Amino acid sequence: MLNTLKLIVALVALAWSHAAFAEVRMSFHSFDGSVLFGRYPHAFVVLNGTLEDGTKVDENFGFTAKHTTTAILDGPVEHKIVSETEKSIRSTNRHFTVTLSDAEYARIKREMIAWRNAPGKFYDLDRRNCVHFVGRMAQLAGLKVTYPASMLRRPKAWLNHVAKLNPQLRAKPI
Repeated sequence: MLNTLKLIVALVALAWSHAAFAEVRMSFHSFDGSVLFGRYPHAFVVLNGTLEDGTKVDENFGFTAKHTTTAILDGPVEHKIVSETEKSIRSTNRHFTVTLSDAEYARIKREMIAWRNAPGKFYDLDRRNCVHFVGRMAQLAGLKVTYPASMLRRPKAWLNHVAKLNPQLRAKPI
């Protein structure tokens, strides 16, 4: 009887393992920004949850110019990956959220590292800005993405556009 009880407890524990609760969610955010107050419009992703091995995920990434100067208007400039504070995240627009597999999460991390470590001047206001970075993250999560020229400097409008391209998200425009 005792061995049967131990077997039942072990089976329940196995079925109730942390893998059953593993889930990483990636949310897509925009910040409205204001040139007058020193913060430009911006898009970034927030990742939260738990991987199948139990590793907790709580991070966010955005892509931007290393220095905010008028040089941005003339072509490629140095770049960096930035993370927002919890307080600033609360004041942004969350457009939609997707669930990632562990493999998708790993691809997203590798892609972020590739953008972060790209040599030279990799940020370009019209060809490789925060919208393009977030768009790449969306593509890696299986979403359809396009980049209308009129939205390349308007992250909020662009994320609303991406939501429309992906009706399965059931996201309402912000």
